Amino acid sequence: MARETVIDLASPYQTGLTPADYRKVGAKKAIIKITEGTSYTNPDVRHLINQAAEGGVTGFSFYHFGRFQSDSQAVAEAKYFIEQAKKIVNPQPGTLMILDAEIKNMLTSSVVAFLNVLRDAGFKTGFYTYKYLLPSFNLEKIHQYMDFFWLAAYPLGDKPAGTSPDFNYFPSAPYVDAWQHTSRLLGYSLDGSITVTDNGNRLLSGPTPAQVKPAPKPQPKPQAKNTWVDDLGVKWYKEQGTFTITDPMGIWLRWGATTKSAKIAVLPRGAEVKYDAYCYSGGYVWIRQPRGNGQFGYLPTGEAKGNKRLNYWGVFK
Repeated sequence: MARETVIDLASPYQTGLTPADYRKVGAKKAIIKITEGTSYTNPDVRHLINQAAEGGVTGFSFYHFGRFQSDSQAVAEAKYFIEQAKKIVNPQPGTLMILDAEIKNMLTSSVVAFLNVLRDAGFKTGFYTYKYLLPSFNLEKIHQYMDFFWLAAYPLGDKPAGTSPDFNYFPSAPYVDAWQHTSRLLGYSLDGSITVTDNGNRLLSGPTPAQVKPAPKPQPKPQAKNTWVDDLGVKWYKEQGTFTITDPMGIWLRWGATTKSAKIAVLPRGAEVKYDAYCYSGGYVWIRQPRGNGQFGYLPTGEAKGNKRLNYWGVFK
């Protein structure tokens, strides 16, 4: 199997990483912290996703830092994790959702209770802990309720490490799918892991989550039958067609027709976008993509000067 680099993202530790930093690291998979206990939600989840995705990360999973020491509290924390995740990233059934178990005196029965809530909600379940804490858990019992096992052990301690760890120091334990081997990947304040099973590669390959609560979009004001001016003063023209991207780098689809609008996803070369209107705004020619439920995506299709197109990033038909 091909081993892959995996990164662990949380606030505030990795919020300063740029797309260029992510490209340097070269990871295609990231696991992002959503919650801790029943009162903390990561405020930077969308920022971390957007920066990582722009830097080349394509697979996203999510984790909760457990604070529970009873079965009932475990259930409450699992429900909080799911509730907050749905508000921010709306994980689809089958998404890998992981318990970070690194506090002392956490009961095996409580870990099982937590994982059961996740599994009953339709998610794949993951269990993470440190090698030194592993003897305090009944791994055979937990294994029945987890789909993914992520184990941490740092052979270099706090020293910077590369993306290819020395497997002479592999934390020998059954069922390991990914090994977190450093907290200083390439010298960054960044936990780095490596996959060791095909199961790990598959479960960590979840897609980039869509924005759940997009910023309010300009509402059109009827002006004429086939044109209107939105709240930003941009004139839109009604037109239906299909745009096929030819730019080899792809184009970002956004929740608004500005380069500062929240990103939905990068659409690759060859992707087809059906649209119902176009406009000239901010030096680009934009098209509007109907997405259902009254929502629209907005895609720049080339540069413009005023109302004159300068080039094309794709083909219209």
